[in-house]
Amino acid sequence: MTELLQKVRMIDPVSEIDELSDVLIADGYIREVASHISDISSDTQIKDCQGLVLGPGLVDLYSHSGEPGFEERETLLSFLQAAAAGGFTRVSILPDTSPVIDNPALVAQLQQKRGGQGEQGEQGGNFSPLSPPSPLSSPLPLLHLWGAITVDIAGKQMTELADLASAGVVGFTDSKPLENLALVQRVLEYLQPLGKPVAFWPSDHQLTANGVMREGTDALRFGLPPIPTSAETTAIAAMLELVAAIGTPVHIMRVSTARSVELIASGKATGLPITASTTWMHLLLDTKAVKSYHTSLHLDPPLGNPSDVAALRAGVRAGVIDAIAIDHTPYSYEEKVQAFAEAPAGAIGLELALPLLWQYLVETEEFTALELWRALSSNPAECLGQKVSAIIPHQPAELTLFDPQQTWKVERKSLYTLSQNTPWLGQQLKGHVVQTWC
Repeated sequence: MTELLQKVRMIDPVSEIDELSDVLIADGYIREVASHISDISSDTQIKDCQGLVLGPGLVDLYSHSGEPGFEERETLLSFLQAAAAGGFTRVSILPDTSPVIDNPALVAQLQQKRGGQGEQGEQGGNFSPLSPPSPLSSPLPLLHLWGAITVDIAGKQMTELADLASAGVVGFTDSKPLENLALVQRVLEYLQPLGKPVAFWPSDHQLTANGVMREGTDALRFGLPPIPTSAETTAIAAMLELVAAIGTPVHIMRVSTARSVELIASGKATGLPITASTTWMHLLLDTKAVKSYHTSLHLDPPLGNPSDVAALRAGVRAGVIDAIAIDHTPYSYEEKVQAFAEAPAGAIGLELALPLLWQYLVETEEFTALELWRALSSNPAECLGQKVSAIIPHQPAELTLFDPQQTWKVERKSLYTLSQNTPWLGQQLKGHVVQTWC
């Protein structure tokens, strides 16, 4: 099929371009990009894209799938459909499924299941009766799997890292902080020749204790157990020392404090091979939002104080924080209907992140469109050791078309994810993905 996108706002962080263009797409490739394209075949589908935004497909560094083990939260198919509906063309699943992704057989099984679902998820999926009835128009994104670093609950025994690397995992991480620094040191030494990304979530469990909210005046006002900034920063400082000693590149996940941004900036300034990410909700909300006690605002790490949010935003713009991750974490209604401190931490986000980030960061002119799109596409790809193609002729069409003005309501019938744990449930949003090419 041949499609001509006329007068679309093309945002290309690879080529540093933000301009109106015509874009011709045929047989999965970009055929022509010009200010005006008129020489087209009679069967070309012409789309008037005035007011729409076209950019490279979005890339999610890490998110959670319910399947295998917790299909009532999310199936692999619903996860991929939600990602496609949110503009993502590549997604990476964390290994904390049940069973954990810690062996080549499970990697092969999940890759085969994704392949069996086809571009539109026609086969091999488990549809929930609550799923939206409308079929997904965009192809399902490319699925990457993170391999687990450890195999036991105590976090003392490494997985067969080389076997997992050969099986095709995108990299290695655990969905819990690793506090055994001797083990972290061995992991970094062992992974150095494998050439796969390794990501760590820096958090000191002893300092976190039973806390559920970032330490500060709001935590005192709301009567919730606090988590000090040092729970994150001491773990980051230790990680930076290990990276300096060993030299293995490391990705630092879930950065949430202003002091963490300073530490990472200092490490990068000395040439340490590190990258970092924060999550989309940590860029939008701060501790004041917890006043509602909405359990979907119980995150781990917790939402930061206003100074943390300001530092994170500045860090993304400056490139100290390389990427924005979604960290989509679905939970069933029953799991989240508890007291704030008792509810499991996490919220969904694949279908919400781009509209809300655009609305509150780009439309307010705090971010340029290029800055936001870079942090959601080319930069997270680079953190995975991958590349995103520029929007130029002869390149594969891995693209996202976004309407920043389209309004829609966040409700069960408008979501492809099976879970509804989001503070934006029932609210009207502005901005919606029109189509992806993958």
